[in-house]
Amino acid sequence: MQRSKANLPTTNSPDNLGRRPKGAQGQASVSVDLDNEWAYLKTQGVNEWTGFPSYLPGVVPRMLEDFDAAGIDVTFFVVGRDAALPDHGETFDRIANSGHEIANHSFMHEPWLHLYSRDELRDDFDKSESAIAEATGRRPAGFRGPGFSSSPLVRETLVERGYQYDASVFPTSLGPVARAYFLLKSNLSSEEKRMRRGLYGGISNAFSSLRPHVIVPGLVEVPVTTMPVTRFPVHLSYLFFLARYSEALARLYWRTTVALCSALNVGPSVLLHPTDFIDHTDAPRMTFFPGIEVPSARKRELVRFVLGTLTRNWQTGTIAAHARTAVTRPALTPILEPSSQSIQ
Repeated sequence: MQRSKANLPTTNSPDNLGRRPKGAQGQASVSVDLDNEWAYLKTQGVNEWTGFPSYLPGVVPRMLEDFDAAGIDVTFFVVGRDAALPDHGETFDRIANSGHEIANHSFMHEPWLHLYSRDELRDDFDKSESAIAEATGRRPAGFRGPGFSSSPLVRETLVERGYQYDASVFPTSLGPVARAYFLLKSNLSSEEKRMRRGLYGGISNAFSSLRPHVIVPGLVEVPVTTMPVTRFPVHLSYLFFLARYSEALARLYWRTTVALCSALNVGPSVLLHPTDFIDHTDAPRMTFFPGIEVPSARKRELVRFVLGTLTRNWQTGTIAAHARTAVTRPALTPILEPSSQSIQ
């Protein structure tokens, strides 16, 4: 039976956003792509994915603990297949009852979502929305495509279904480089590699705005922040890559991002993954994943450092809170549905 929304905290209520810190320059946001072990194995071409192995029950409590310590609410982009698995009931109860925003990350986490037909998109959204609502009691109002996959048809579908924002744009020039590295390390067939040709986006994404903006009428885009000017990636997976060689370099890289964002009035939207909280002992089949050998305790120290700098410089909260800085509430009113989580 679907959970009652009346018994759950309101994800985007003003009381949940926290007090604006002294000297704060505006709104920032934190989100988690709740990609599971099976999704990484599937994308990599490892057959064991079909058993849906999961590290979520172990990693979600760590994430909630660190977000609570930072005093922030974040956005969890949930994969519908995971929400539908009966073994994850307690995990999603904990997320929903912690006051964090619930958003949609597709049903099967296929990074070739941009190749879907209209009927395939409709089927995916029907399944993911139903599973997420059943697991959390909430209908998602935000979406991020797996592997940052998007298309005009995806955005059209989001507007038609009453979504308030998309968060699929990754404004970096290194997307093709990351894709080439991934494909080189994978066990995929030629056809499977072809389907992943849009993974991480193209060069044109580097010229996208870093600020929340209306991408099509009725839909706000909240891009994943990259370093202003250089457009190099800055989400935690890349910081851990640097930290493998020098912790000081990783922290300097992030401090430079903070300084540039402050100077250019860009409120960061920082992306996290469960892999930012685990190591090879939590997922021994993921030896192919960059940074998996870094101890989880060391990773969490870097996560707390990043969250601390955010909360000292910006009012930090959900993607929904960040999205509403792009437009006034009356502009969003026509696309809201009574069952949607509202951007207050």
